This record gives sequence, C-alpha cells and structure tokens, in this order.
Amino acid sequence: MMREKKTLDSKKSLNLNGKIISLETPKVMGILNLTPDSFFAASRTTSANQILKKVDQFLNEGATFIDIGGYSSRPKAENISTAEEIERVIDAITLIVKHFPEAILSIDTFRAEVAAQAVNAGAHLINDISAGTLDEKMFATVAKFNVPYIMMHIQGTPQTMQEDPYYKNVVLDVLDFFVEKTSELHSLGVKDIIIDPGFGFGKTLAHNYTLLRNLDDFKILGLPVMAGLSRKGMVYNPLKTTAQQALNGTSILNTIALQNGASILRVHDVKEAVECVQLMKLLTQS
Repeated sequence: MMREKKTLDSKKSLNLNGKIISLETPKVMGILNLTPDSFFAASRTTSANQILKKVDQFLNEGATFIDIGGYSSRPKAENISTAEEIERVIDAITLIVKHFPEAILSIDTFRAEVAAQAVNAGAHLINDISAGTLDEKMFATVAKFNVPYIMMHIQGTPQTMQEDPYYKNVVLDVLDFFVEKTSELHSLGVKDIIIDPGFGFGKTLAHNYTLLRNLDDFKILGLPVMAGLSRKGMVYNPLKTTAQQALNGTSILNTIALQNGASILRVHDVKEAVECVQLMKLLTQS
C-alpha cells in the first residue's frame, strides 16, 4: 500500500526561459560525465563522438534533462582548476546545442564562473552539489540568469565529506539547511528551486537510508525533490558488489524514491529509470 502523504504538495513545474516543464509525472536526468576519474568508469565521456552518441542515446531513451559535469565529486576526488573545468564543459555544451537544440541541459558545478559561462553557452539549469556553500557568488549568479537551480546538501567538500559525517538528526538537519538556503534564494528573486538531499555526500550508509525512507518529509518545503542514487556506494557496498554491478539495486532505490515523492531521478542508466517512472505511474493510477 502506498504511504499516506504527510505534507504539502510540491511545485509541479519548472520555467526554462519561458518553456514550462511539467513535473506531474517524474522526469529523468541523464548523467554526462566529462571527467576522467568518475567513480563509475562506464559513464566517462571525453571525445566529441562519445558525447553526441551518449546524448542521442539518453534522449531516445526518454531523458528530459542532460546533466553535464566536468568536476568529479566522488569522495576524495582530485580538485581541478576552474579553467580546466570550463575547458571540459563549454565545448561539450556548444557541441550538444548545435546537434541537439531541443535538449535541456543542466550544468553540474559548484563554481559560479563555470555556471555563468555554461548558461551563456546554452545550459538551462544549474545543478550545484554545495547549495552555494563552496562559492559565495553562486546564488547571485543564479538570480542574475534566472534559471532553475538544483541545490544539493553536502557536509564538507568532495575531498573531506566522508571523514566521519555526523548529524544530530539527519532528516531535520538537512531540512533546516534547505529552509535557510531557500529563504536566501527567495530573497534574491529565485523562484524555480529543486532540492537534492545529497545521498552519499557527507553521509553514512545509515544516514542515506534514513533520508530515503523519509524523503516525503521534504515535501514540506513545497519544492521538487531530485534523487541521485545511481550506482552509489549505498547500493553496492551492502551487497558487496561494485558500481558496475549496481544497476538492479539502483532501480530498486529509484522506485522507492519515486514512491516517496521524488520528481527527478538523476541517473547513469536512463532507460531503466524511465521504466521505473512508467511502472510507478501505472501503480499510482490504479
């Protein structure tokens, strides 16, 4: 049986420069990694042909958003320069805009300068793993460009986040964080905000599953929720497998996230995530 709703309904659409994207049916975001050291090796994409092939695949499989990242945020990832990150993402965005003008592109960065250049090159959303905590100029940049903003909770930085993360109450602590950040964004005139609790970003295994179990509590914010569970350690570590073997577990957790109110699934495997959405839609309509 589906759990009873505990909180208010979330915002069900995004405005992308006049184009309205409905979230009444959850959407899927495909991950386009432009990094050489992503934790999931099969997702690494470098050449122009690889980029175009991957984007074409994602769109054909039903992705609504393509999330482009040039900075690996896996635990203890190398800290690259802003210039190198820009070099990785801007040419890719320009290439995709040229060949797939209908694609909705998200720039995955915590750096305001990278976000600004990406939006100028054709990106439609900003996806920030730090919710502005790693670059004080990010919120002003989001307000300036008036684009939808995905803000994720992280404790620490990618280099330090898994060094003994601690919360008094992980759900309440993350909720309080989003209340503060949402208020700040609203004061700057930012209207389209998506929240991401940040599975695996400064959380233990228990923290991750507590957040997933209570994901519908975040509806109290009245904002869409994005779940990024794809092939993460919270899937494969308990099963004693690897990221390469984590697709089945990812689909299970994506389904739970949808059941608990997620509006966007951020994934490496678009086809399987779209299937989760389609089957969950049948369940909720019956």
